[in-house]
Amino acid sequence: MLLPVAPLLLGGCVRTAASIVTFPVKAASQGVDWATTSQDEADRNYGRKIRKQEAREGREAKKRAREDAEREREARRRYRD
Repeated sequence: MLLPVAPLLLGGCVRTAASIVTFPVKAASQGVDWATTSQDEADRNYGRKIRKQEAREGREAKKRAREDAEREREARRRYRD
């Protein structure tokens, strides 16, 4: 008499058991996701690195240009004197 009703009563238990069995796999998968870098993340990080490098090079170029201009002004002033 309980056999026709058993699947309905045990449906939640089967789902819970399946969740318990698959949990270690899901946890390990999440750990791998956290430990590795996706291609999108790698591309984003590389782009950020390049932009920082270009900004640094731009600042250095401006500084060199200012220093060169100052040296040129100093040389002209010495030449006039």
